[in-house]
Amino acid sequence: MRRGLVRFSVTLFLTLFWASESYAAVDSYRYLHVTVETPWTIFLFLLVGVMAPFVLMGLLVWRFAGRKSKPEEGKE
Repeated sequence: MRRGLVRFSVTLFLTLFWASESYAAVDSYRYLHVTVETPWTIFLFLLVGVMAPFVLMGLLVWRFAGRKSKPEEGKE
C-alpha cells in the first residue's frame, strides 16, 4: 500500500511540475512565432507524407510487374 502511495505522489508531483512548465511555453512568443517559411515547411512536410505511399506503390508495381504467378499444382 505504501509503495502505491509513494508512486502516486511522485507521479502527481511530476505531472504538476510539467504542467507549470507547459504554461510558460505556451505564453512564450518563440513557440507561437510564424514566419514566411512556415506555410512552405508545412507544405513540404505534407507533400512527403502524402506522396511517399504513391512512390512506394509505383516502385513495388515496377519491381513485381515482370513476375508471373506460378500455376497451381494439382490442376489439370
